[in-house]
Amino acid sequence: MRERRITLLVNGAPVTRTLAVESLLRDFIRDDLGLTGTKAACDDGMCGACAVHLDGAPVKSCLVLAVEADGRAITTIEGMGRPGALHPVQAAMAEAFAIQCGFCTPGMVMTIAAFLEDNPDPSTDQIREALVGNICRCTGYVRIVQAARAAAQAGRALRATRAGLASDPAGGKP
Repeated sequence: MRERRITLLVNGAPVTRTLAVESLLRDFIRDDLGLTGTKAACDDGMCGACAVHLDGAPVKSCLVLAVEADGRAITTIEGMGRPGALHPVQAAMAEAFAIQCGFCTPGMVMTIAAFLEDNPDPSTDQIREALVGNICRCTGYVRIVQAARAAAQAGRALRATRAGLASDPAGGKP
């Protein structure tokens, strides 16, 4: 078995490990780093439960070798939001009751968050298309799509507020 030393950023923290060159990114995240929010399910990229962000883009970590992430940045579900504050997509999922068993939720959140970065005002059809690679066996997707729309609306409102404050040097104060 050949090994290789890799260094990457995981949820903003530098990580260096030596691992087998055939190690999957998903297994590295779960087994070596103990970040079990990234789920292991289909092993062939069909379900999306293992989705993470690699340099900001969503990838199915069961299809990526860990050595391919060398020198790159990974964000897992554990790295979303801030301490004590959920990411807007996580909050929208909870508020819309879009979670049943929760197994698919980390992958859904990662996929939706990346999608909304590039598409801040998506249609329902665009959201559904973005979720094609994620399988949920419990919810039927209606509430997941509603949560994505709510997160998009919240993101637009936040950007509008920030833009208003930036254009008002007094920050809205008389």
